[in-house]
Amino acid sequence: MRTATEAVRTHRLRSALTMLGILIGITAVILTVGLGNGAKAEVRDQIDELGTNLLVVSPGSSTDSDGMRGGFGSASTLTVQDADALASADVAPDVEAVAATSTASVSLVAGDANWTTTLTGTTPSWQEVRSREMTSGRFLDDDDVAEAAMVVVLGPDTAEELFGSTTQAVGQQVAYDGRTLEVIGVLEALSSSEQTTSNDVAIVPQTTYAERLVGGADRDAVDAIYVKASGESTLSAAYQEAQATLLNLHGSASADDADFSIATQESILAAATEVDQTMTVMLGGIAVISLLVGGIGVMNIMLVSVTERVREIGLRKAIGARPRHIRQQFLVEASVLGLAGGLLGVVLGGVGAIVLPSLTDARVVLSAPASVAAIGVAIGIGVLFGVYPASRAARLAPIDALRNE
Repeated sequence: MRTATEAVRTHRLRSALTMLGILIGITAVILTVGLGNGAKAEVRDQIDELGTNLLVVSPGSSTDSDGMRGGFGSASTLTVQDADALASADVAPDVEAVAATSTASVSLVAGDANWTTTLTGTTPSWQEVRSREMTSGRFLDDDDVAEAAMVVVLGPDTAEELFGSTTQAVGQQVAYDGRTLEVIGVLEALSSSEQTTSNDVAIVPQTTYAERLVGGADRDAVDAIYVKASGESTLSAAYQEAQATLLNLHGSASADDADFSIATQESILAAATEVDQTMTVMLGGIAVISLLVGGIGVMNIMLVSVTERVREIGLRKAIGARPRHIRQQFLVEASVLGLAGGLLGVVLGGVGAIVLPSLTDARVVLSAPASVAAIGVAIGIGVLFGVYPASRAARLAPIDALRNE
């Protein structure tokens, strides 16, 4: 091991260039796994935030003509009446609460402050369905909806941006497109591990949204309907009840013909995981190519090393070294190169995991088993691509080696 380390240190620049491919490959592996874990954690946090007993009804069929799922970007086929029907205990006894929502990106103004946020039109049941608490003031009530009141509940981030504090926002006014809204409450902040967009919202009564602010050709249309089952054990029953009710209201014979789709939180997680796996395969391919390049670099440097050390090999054989001893020495040197590249790759991947979230919205969750496995792969690459040079060195005849100058 000492001899192998000395051989690597003797040609530092050459060794560094040899390790570069392995280093890049291992760094890519660490970040790929970390990004995948981060994406899964984000979705899991959102599910924990909303609850596992939540259904999300979105406009558009389950699959369109291209085989892609419909979603929030589809033309609206849902209405306030659909939400009212689902909220009926007679129609859907396993449904605890229902909230229809419509959303738009708007700019709100408060004094000199101007902030772009997500304006959400909904009903009082939204607070129960989304499991949100208030940090100050109150949430929407039935009177606000009935009167299409010009009131708004702000997310904590929105309140901070517009008023500099969540405690000073209640009772203040914000303007949108020349119309004034009174702030009646501020939502409690979600933890930093959860999606920050949930903290940046402005919530108004559904009627206010449709009739006095954003509107549209069909003022009864909504972008989504959130359905909360009475419990996790009744989620399947609530799903069947919601589907049957909407199929009847929309005149559809079956779910395949429906102009809406219903997703559970677990199905959303599964879809996100599928997308993540596709990205992981793509990024993993880049990592594999880098590792192969690194392996070829190891083989090249070892072949050069064999050529330069022919006389040394001859002397060792002349004093009794067997071919397996020569082979072992060169394999250890190759594994040292792989180990060094792997360790540096893990360190660089860790640095990337710290820097990347500060530059982008990406979340990186490092995995200790993945790091250990990556180092093992790096050593394996070094040994694998060091076999041929080591065997070539072991086959040298002592007389021929000593004759070489």
